Amino acid sequence: MSIRTFEIPAVPKERWDQLRKKLAEAVYPSELDKDVGWRYGVPSWAIKPVVKTWLDEYDWETARVEMNRWHHYQTTIEDIAIHFIHEPSKDPNAVPLLLLNGWPSTFYEYHKVIEALRDGGSTDGQAFHVVIPSMPGYGFSEAPKQPGCGLAKVAQIMNELMMRLGYNKYCLHGSDWGAVIGKYIAIRHDDNCKGFHTIMPMFVPPVPSIANFMSRPMAVAKYCASMLIGNDMVYGADKVKTIGRGFADIDNNEDAGYRAIQATRPYTLSYALTDSPVGLLAWILDKFHHWTYYESGNKDEAILPESISMNELLTQVMIYWLTGNMASSARLYHEVYHDPAFHVIVSTTPVRIPVAVGVFREEITAVPREWVEATANVQQWSEFEMGGHFPALEVSELFINDIQKFGRMLQSNDSFE
Repeated sequence: MSIRTFEIPAVPKERWDQLRKKLAEAVYPSELDKDVGWRYGVPSWAIKPVVKTWLDEYDWETARVEMNRWHHYQTTIEDIAIHFIHEPSKDPNAVPLLLLNGWPSTFYEYHKVIEALRDGGSTDGQAFHVVIPSMPGYGFSEAPKQPGCGLAKVAQIMNELMMRLGYNKYCLHGSDWGAVIGKYIAIRHDDNCKGFHTIMPMFVPPVPSIANFMSRPMAVAKYCASMLIGNDMVYGADKVKTIGRGFADIDNNEDAGYRAIQATRPYTLSYALTDSPVGLLAWILDKFHHWTYYESGNKDEAILPESISMNELLTQVMIYWLTGNMASSARLYHEVYHDPAFHVIVSTTPVRIPVAVGVFREEITAVPREWVEATANVQQWSEFEMGGHFPALEVSELFINDIQKFGRMLQSNDSFE
C-alpha cells in the first residue's frame, strides 16, 4: 500500500556512450532509386536528420529537469510497480482526473497540459487533481512478469491507483489504449469513475436490433444505407474511420500492420527495436508522422507536424530506450487481443456514466455521434478542424478547454458528491 517518491533518472555514462555508438554506426536499409516518400514507411531522408539531432544536439538532462518539475511516485499494485505523476490542485473545487495514454506514447504526451489542468488555466477554468500513470510495461512502470495483464487487469490497476490516492470518485481521459482501457473502466468501475472523456470512441454502430429499431429508427436506417452506398455518402467525408473489421485487419486498413505484428509476435519484433535505437526511432516516428495534423498541408514532405518538435519526439523515444520496455508495451496488444474482456469494448454493453468525445481532424478513428449515442450517455461532443492522435501535444489549448468544459459540467451536476 506504500507510495514512494520517484525521480526520472539520469542516463549512466556507459549507457549514453553505448547509445551514441549505435547511432553513429547505424546501418541504413537500401531504398528505391526514386523517392516514393512515405509509401513504404519511414524514408531515410526523414530519419537521418532526427538521428543527427539525437546524436549531436538532444539533451536528456534538459528533458529530465523538465519532467522532474512534477511530482513522481511509484506504488505496487498486483505485484507491479506502477509509476505515476500526481499533481494535486490547490483549488478547493478541483476534480480528480486520470489521464491515460497509449502506444507509442508515454506519460510525456501530456507535458504541455499538466500545469494548466492542475491550476485551471484561466479565471473560469476548471481545475483538476491530475494523475498520469504509466501503464504496466510502459514508461517507468514495471513490466508484468506473468501473462494475462490485459484489458481487465490494467483497468483494475488504474482504478485501484485512484482509490489509493484517496480519489473514490474521479473522471478520466483516454487516448489510444487509454481510450480502450478507459471505456472498460467506465463500464466496470462506474462506482468510482464518474465521467469518461475520449478522443477515440470505441463504439459499435446502431445495428438493426429490436432495441435500436424502437429507440433510434433513423440511426438504424442511415447505418443500413451506409452499408449499401458507403459511409461518406451517408455521414459525410471522413466522418467514419474505423480500424477494419478485425483488430489487425490489413485487408481493410493498411495501417493495421503494426497491430498485426504486435498482437501476434511482439517479442520477435522487440529484439530488433530493443537493440537498435534507430530501429526503435523509425517504428515510433512512423506513427507520430502519420497520425498527426499538418497545418501547412505538406505532410508527405515533412518529418513531423509543426506542433511537435524533434526534441519532444526524442524524449518519448528515450523513455522507451532507457526502460527497454518496447517488448512489454507491444505485448499489451497480444494480451488485449486474447483477453475475453475485449468483447465488452466491441459490444453493445452500455456506458451509463457521462461521456464526452473530442473529435480531432486527423484522429485515426472516427464515428458519428449517433453511433456513440446508441450505447453511451453522451453529454458533450466537440469537433475540431485540427489536431490528430496526440492532441495534448498538437493542439494543447483545444485539448485543455475541452476537458475543462467537461469537468465543469460534471462538477455542476454534483457527480463527485
